[in-house]
Amino acid sequence: MRETETAEPERARIRAGDRAAFGELYDRHARAVYNHALRLTGNWAEAEEAMSETFLAAWRTRESVDPEGGSLKPWLLGIATHKAYNANRGLRRRLAFLARSPEPRPVEDFAEETAGRIDDARRLALVHRALGRLKRQDREVFALCVSAGLDYQQAAEALGVPVGTVRSRLSRARARLARLSAEAEPPPAHGEMESEAALAALFLREETR
Repeated sequence: MRETETAEPERARIRAGDRAAFGELYDRHARAVYNHALRLTGNWAEAEEAMSETFLAAWRTRESVDPEGGSLKPWLLGIATHKAYNANRGLRRRLAFLARSPEPRPVEDFAEETAGRIDDARRLALVHRALGRLKRQDREVFALCVSAGLDYQQAAEALGVPVGTVRSRLSRARARLARLSAEAEPPPAHGEMESEAALAALFLREETR
């Protein structure tokens, strides 16, 4: 059965605390929530934490779900947006602490175990750096609309802002990326993409866990 056919009954079941319905909700949207958090945090561990906290918060606030409406995906991604922002703040604090700490002792290089993730990590870092050039609010709208595939109304629902605000933020984000792509940059090193705007295009592809 398609998501649109089960959305309204699902809302009633979620509001009522139906654990089976919540499990179905998790199965349907966990990957989308994780991917959204990953794009906003640029860190797999932080994305995992944000995803867990998103569903925990969703369960705790289930009675706030509007009984009428469509998919609950915008609601979940709205929660995930805030959790990802909090995760970023926590990561910055930990990095600041580590910067003041003594340099750790060298450890054995487990190259064979990590080689398969190097390219993914580098790609994720490039994407995160590209979107880091946007203001936070514009970056969140860009991630919701361009990457997560929400329409203007759904993104507005996720963020709790008017549709017109979503439109203006997305327009501003795209204009910013267009300006970045027009800027002269040095030749790419080691196969890196030539512009920040091109890096942002990676958002159109789902990340794998």
